[in-house]
Amino acid sequence: MHCPFCRNAHSRVIDSRVVDAGSAIRRRRECSECEGRFTTVEKAQLLVVKRSGVTEPFSREKVVVGVRRACQGRDVSDDDLKELAMDVEEAVRKIASSQIEAHKIGEAILEPLRKLDEVAYLRFASVYKSFKSAEDFEKEIRTMRRQERQSWE
Repeated sequence: MHCPFCRNAHSRVIDSRVVDAGSAIRRRRECSECEGRFTTVEKAQLLVVKRSGVTEPFSREKVVVGVRRACQGRDVSDDDLKELAMDVEEAVRKIASSQIEAHKIGEAILEPLRKLDEVAYLRFASVYKSFKSAEDFEKEIRTMRRQERQSWE
């Protein structure tokens, strides 16, 4: 870590604290050259492995953008979408240490989205599950209704 004041490469850690519910560490540092103090944040990076084999860092914003399309024209706020993205990130971090396949993220989106808005869920599921016909929609709706009845019992 280079000092932001003098660009010296050597600093010492003065204080460390866990932040963001344990997903990051905040470190207070002091430059050994100019004695300037600065803060760094270290965060465990979750990598997404795409079908092509390419890896990229997990992005809550990508989750929000993908779900926002499914919610177009629905009464779903940006705050709702951000909360859903946080829930999805929390869920995928529980099942993966440092890498997760992209389709697992899609699976993690489905249930919170169904609870948020059923129409948006069907739209997202139709793309994610590659629906081919109206029958696929009907099957999914029957499954949703069956799950709903089971939760009432």
